[in-house]
Amino acid sequence: MRFKVSSLPGPIALGLMAAAFTACAPNQSPDQIRQQTAQATETVKRDTKAVAEGIREGLSTKKTVDFKKASKDDLLTLPGITAPRADHIVAERPYANAHQLVTRHVLTEEEYSQIQDRVIVVR
Repeated sequence: MRFKVSSLPGPIALGLMAAAFTACAPNQSPDQIRQQTAQATETVKRDTKAVAEGIREGLSTKKTVDFKKASKDDLLTLPGITAPRADHIVAERPYANAHQLVTRHVLTEEEYSQIQDRVIVVR
């Protein structure tokens, strides 16, 4: 099986390269090579775990915004929403459903598609 090192996640690629360079070092005993490879593998394992935890945190912090009562600051946390756009959203309240942002020409369909999984209208 062939793979490109550049297609691997950063910490894994670095660990594999470190292990390869360590294995190629001249004048080292097999025990030294084994120990250095084990250390490089442990570093990769730790870094990969940190990356996975960061991804999990990033995905879980995706909060929803209720367009019926969200503040301007809350609206500004949404991708693509600028201060003037947030002001327009507030000015056009109330909304019966989130898609009314498009039907009432507050947002374009493209703008709405960027935030649709993060907006709600609680009745």
